[in-house]
Amino acid sequence: MVGNLRSYGRFTLGLRKFLHETLTAEQAHAIVRQRLEERERNFLRLVERGIYGYSRSPYLPLLRLAGCEQGDLAQMVRTRGLDATLRALREAGVSVSFEEFKGLRPICRGGRTIRVRPRDFDNPYLSAAYRGATSGTTGAGSRVVIDLEHLAAVAPLWYLGREAHGLVGVPTGLWRSILPGVSGVNNVLRDARIGCVPLRWFSPVSPGALRPSLTCRVATEYLVRAGRAFGVPIPRPEPVPLDRARVVAEWAARVRDECGACLLRTFVSPALRVSLAAQEAGIDLTGVTFMGGGEVPTPVKVQGIRRSGARWIPTYAFAEAGPVGVGCAQPVDGNDIHLHEDALALVQHARAAVDATEGPVDAFYFTTLLPSAPKILLNVESDDGGLVEARRCGCPLETYFPRHLRNIRSEKKLTSEGATVPAGEMVRILEEVLPARFGGSALDYQLVEHEDAAGFSRLILRVSPRVTIAEVARVRGAVLDELRRRSPSADLARATWAQADTLTVQRTEPLWTATGKLPPLCRSPHPRAAVSEP
Repeated sequence: MVGNLRSYGRFTLGLRKFLHETLTAEQAHAIVRQRLEERERNFLRLVERGIYGYSRSPYLPLLRLAGCEQGDLAQMVRTRGLDATLRALREAGVSVSFEEFKGLRPICRGGRTIRVRPRDFDNPYLSAAYRGATSGTTGAGSRVVIDLEHLAAVAPLWYLGREAHGLVGVPTGLWRSILPGVSGVNNVLRDARIGCVPLRWFSPVSPGALRPSLTCRVATEYLVRAGRAFGVPIPRPEPVPLDRARVVAEWAARVRDECGACLLRTFVSPALRVSLAAQEAGIDLTGVTFMGGGEVPTPVKVQGIRRSGARWIPTYAFAEAGPVGVGCAQPVDGNDIHLHEDALALVQHARAAVDATEGPVDAFYFTTLLPSAPKILLNVESDDGGLVEARRCGCPLETYFPRHLRNIRSEKKLTSEGATVPAGEMVRILEEVLPARFGGSALDYQLVEHEDAAGFSRLILRVSPRVTIAEVARVRGAVLDELRRRSPSADLARATWAQADTLTVQRTEPLWTATGKLPPLCRSPHPRAAVSEP
């Protein structure tokens, strides 16, 4: 309670200034330009204070095992450049895997074991305004510190993204969750910072499906009341479940009719739901733009959105670092992202795929460059991989961000409707929880991720007929109940998946690979052929 009161106090003191210092176009361009010019110096300053100057940093033992002191690192950056230095450090063992970063396993290098928790990677010099849990939480939860300073630091990136697509000043709505999910609060505050306060904030989880903690409910109400007290009309979240997407479609069309355009910020699948609801109701969404991420915008999803007349712009972000990139204005496909190289450095390295049916993955390893980032990342593997390319596109963003990310895929987590559970957590449920409760072994359960004919991401739980189960609904219920117990953000995923009917059960043998392996998780090569029972 004392910690919460202090947090609210810091938040109140900073919020007035945050909301009253609206970012201008000139400031946004100048800030990004300066950060790009000082990219290497910013990295060295962050490392000096947040790693070498912080005795509990988990990166310190890795750097010392590699024989890299602070002066050595500075010399490498000066002579080789930042990206080449990061690649050399990764080859020398200075990197952190996704599982290590999430605290799922210790860091083992050179015969030494370093036990870490997710909070060990927190930026030690932040004053938290409020806290949230990432959608990819594991175990007791991966706490992410969200600071008004960091939201202000990344606001120029969101401004440039809007500007490139002609969306500055366009009326905006959100269809994002309330706390403990941080995306709704983050979007409200970032948009307010650039002078585009959302008109409406729809929350996609029905009140009966999820009961946020008292702290989360108070924090959300506190944000709304404080913002309004400071003269900024922050909207109060309105529950609009996924099966009522038509409500959002009608609102977006009405705003478009009144103002000429409308921007709706949401995840990919909810955007598809709004588009399909509009088509069913005969509502033309021409002039409406959807912007968001949260899952892979596959061609089927993007085509479904565009058939309503709406425009689609992808974004790529994760809570530990903030915005990674925003969609190109002259894209090759629906998942073409400009990388924000003033805020993050990115190198790649091939590793084996979690799904044994797939080949190696060119994994992304990120390094933070902004001192305001909630987590300090130094060659930290995200759960994503894809294609990195430099090309001329003619988009306004290429002036600052010439590198593109494409074919981005979250390989170590399961995502649907913008809600996420790490693959490792689902494997534990498949291999331990379900056999203990229903019988059989880890060879009798498998989760297949696929995309249905409409474009929605589905999870098919294949259960061998050898396992005697009176009601298959009990298996689905057991998985959802286990997610409920894991953490607030896992419970948010449970509530979202339950109302979207994301998880279904199929009584059939799991799929084996041609080499005789049984992957606990796999992706269906023929998603439309899968048949499941509710």
